[in-house]
Parts: sequence; C-alpha cells; structure tokens
Amino acid sequence: MTISQKDGKPVLSLKQVSKNFGGVVAAKNVDLDFFGGEIVGLIGPNGAGKSTLVNLITGIYSVDSGTITFKGKDITRLPTYQRARMGIARTFQHPRLLDRCSLFDNIMLGVDLARKTGRVLKQDIQSDMKALLRQCNMDGMALEGMISQLPYGQQKLIEIIRAILGEPDVLLLDEPAAGLNSSETRYIVSLMEIAVKQNISVLLIEHSMDLVMEVCDRLTVLNFGYQIANGSPSEIQENQAVIDAYLGSSRAC
Repeated sequence: MTISQKDGKPVLSLKQVSKNFGGVVAAKNVDLDFFGGEIVGLIGPNGAGKSTLVNLITGIYSVDSGTITFKGKDITRLPTYQRARMGIARTFQHPRLLDRCSLFDNIMLGVDLARKTGRVLKQDIQSDMKALLRQCNMDGMALEGMISQLPYGQQKLIEIIRAILGEPDVLLLDEPAAGLNSSETRYIVSLMEIAVKQNISVLLIEHSMDLVMEVCDRLTVLNFGYQIANGSPSEIQENQAVIDAYLGSSRAC
C-alpha cells in the first residue's frame, strides 16, 4: 500500500471526464484515481482514447464535462504550463527533445523549470542524473554530445530521466517501450521502479501486454472512449468484455 492510499487521498483524480471531437467519442464519463507510488496501466485498442486522456490530464485538450483534481485542487480549466509546474510530467510516443542542444542541456531543462517553481528539493541533481544514466547503461556517454546523435531508444530513455529528475508527483508515460528492443525495455522498467520508490504516481500507456501485466498495480481499459473495465492485471485478463474488445481469446487461455 502506498503513502497516498494509506490516507485515502489520490494525488490525481478524474471524475466523469468526457471529451468529444464532433461526433466521435474520445472519452465518456471516465473515473480514475492515481495514488503515489503505484503504476496504473491504461490499455485498449488503437483509437480507444488513451492518448486523448493524457492530453486531457495535461491540459492540451479541454474537457467537455467532468473534473480533474490534483492534490485536492481543481485543475480542470488550468492551462498546460500551470499543470506542469504543479508536478504533472509526461513523455510522448515520439520523444520531444531539443535537437540542437546537448544531452546535458536536454536533461537539465526540465530540472531548471521545476526548480524555478520550488518543486525540486534535491541539491545534487547531477549525482542523481548520473545514477539514472547508469541504470540505463548510459553513464559513459559524453553529456556535451548532441541529443540528435543518440539512437531512438536512448532518446526515449532520456525523456523519462528528464521527467524523473524534475521530481513530479505524477508521471504519464505514453507508449515508452514502443520501438525499443528488449534491453531498452528493461531499462524502462528500471526507471519506473525508481519513480515508484520516489512515491511518484505513474500512468503507463502500453501495447505490450507482457510488460503491462508485469509492472502495473492496476489497469483501466478504454474502448471507443468508454471505460469498460478496472481492476488488477489478473482481473483484467479474465474480464470477458476486455477479452472481446482487446486482448482476444488467446489471452484467456
């Protein structure tokens, strides 16, 4: 049981959150709580509304109805930058990095922004940065090298390291293992474990069911914007609606 679960207070809470794009339902009455120190998996077919939900949480999209609460404060109408400053971090399906800047500058960008808002409490950030790089077998890299010279997988890892160093309360990972090899995927798992130890609440969007079932404490399933199931990985694997909509009969065997 995590710290926030003990006091019964979620770090982030979505209540009846809905979003339509014209006649297309992207999210319909979604209820979801996030507690510190746990990993919540968000799964579903392509087009189910998973990335849309992340964009609603971060403020890229505005909700049509419902509320989003962060640490007891209603943030439903706050702009994206305010949510980021408060402690909601995210990564993207394709890394969003400053191609013309060094590896060091890219990593420290998120830290410097968080420091200005008083969220980063640790003084020796560089030692933490080196420890995270070492966890991903990248501690021997030249930090002054250009980020654009790194392979795709390492760029995705750097984006997660940057987010963790910003000491967020919530970390939203949008398909972090997509396009990565097995070794890089294990590094993703290691970084998520570090985040959990720091009592960060992690939302994981991922199509690799082996990875999701391994690391997630809870799962929620979307289909055409509707929340069709919530539960533990074992409960989701046995849920007939989820099997029919997403996992397929082979997963039930």
